[in-house]
Amino acid sequence: MCLFNHHMSSYRSFLLGILVGCTIPSGLIAQKNLHERSIVVDTHNDVLSSATLKGLNIEEDLSGKTHSDLARFRRGGIDIQIFSIFCDERFGPGTAFNHALREIDSLDAIAARNPDKMMLVNSLQDLHQAVRQKKLGAMKGVEGGHMIEDKMEYLDSLYKRGARYLTLTWNNSTSWASSAWDESYLDNQQPSNIEKKGLNEFGKQVIRRMNELGMMVDLSHVGEQSFYDAIAVSTKPVIASHSCVHAICPLPRNLKDDQIKAIGKNGGVIFLNFYAGFLDSTYNKNKAAFINRHKDIIDSLVQQKLPDYEIDGYLTARFPEEAEALRPSMNLLLDHLDYIVRMIGVDHVGLGSDFDGIELAPQDLDGVEDMPNITSALLVRGYSKKDIRKILGGNFIRVFKAVSK
Repeated sequence: MCLFNHHMSSYRSFLLGILVGCTIPSGLIAQKNLHERSIVVDTHNDVLSSATLKGLNIEEDLSGKTHSDLARFRRGGIDIQIFSIFCDERFGPGTAFNHALREIDSLDAIAARNPDKMMLVNSLQDLHQAVRQKKLGAMKGVEGGHMIEDKMEYLDSLYKRGARYLTLTWNNSTSWASSAWDESYLDNQQPSNIEKKGLNEFGKQVIRRMNELGMMVDLSHVGEQSFYDAIAVSTKPVIASHSCVHAICPLPRNLKDDQIKAIGKNGGVIFLNFYAGFLDSTYNKNKAAFINRHKDIIDSLVQQKLPDYEIDGYLTARFPEEAEALRPSMNLLLDHLDYIVRMIGVDHVGLGSDFDGIELAPQDLDGVEDMPNITSALLVRGYSKKDIRKILGGNFIRVFKAVSK
């Protein structure tokens, strides 16, 4: 007799069972069938900026190097992946927009080289075609309003190149929108990069233009005032492409209850981030102890003027066993999901992993190939097949359709 973990088994376990002749539990078969028959959408993956532009090729097996590659997208049953077009605050006027175009060129080239495996998705029709043809549907989302360089024509250009959402800010504010990072510093009377919170008139024009184009307004990373200003202006549903719940993990990047309710009232969707630091309220304390153990290395990296997220990635790669101990249970991700469902309903939640933009995800989510584990866990929690299909992708498709009209 062969025993399997019904709750957290991945496809690797499923295949192993076939190879050794074990009886496959009916629950695992049901999970596999449900996952394969659902349209699975992940609204945020950073592999373009974290790997592709650094010389790694997602057409090859990058296991152990990244969270993502083409073969693992397929193993994970992901139908539609929104690839983040990202650069940080080191890019500004004269460089940020061109950097965005370079990443877009990179994704376009990968799709052109792999027409049997993936296709670019710019419309609802494209999305359904990719699903029918069993190809990875590659979409683009621009993470950071600084990449339009205060020029509306750059926003239009990014849309024409396939960008279907714009995250109004990254951690860095723009001249027209304040970020969660900067607003929190201002609230705590610490030195901040902004003097005033929220959107200015140009920022409101950006929202209106996005509505006209059919580009989703992404409110992850933005400050509370910018959040409410944007929702007040937008006539279309908004998204938070990779955010979690403030009440469970109280960080400026996470959404407070009133923000969650506002997205529900707007008809939008919150796509949950897999980053351990946004899920687990104890993570920063434990991470601080980890960092303190390697202070000499940190100091040398700081002297090289590397951003914090690159330093974090370096440490976790160099000390994998210590990093592994920091990873929370995947159940905590489901706790964030349950919280949102209880507050505003199952129509307003989805998955925005942030894979390859985070140093650590929960246990049992080592990369994109492990997405079926979420379907299994949702079944264990008692979610219906109908509701699971909404969470996996249906809610995204609804918003994409509404915004595209």
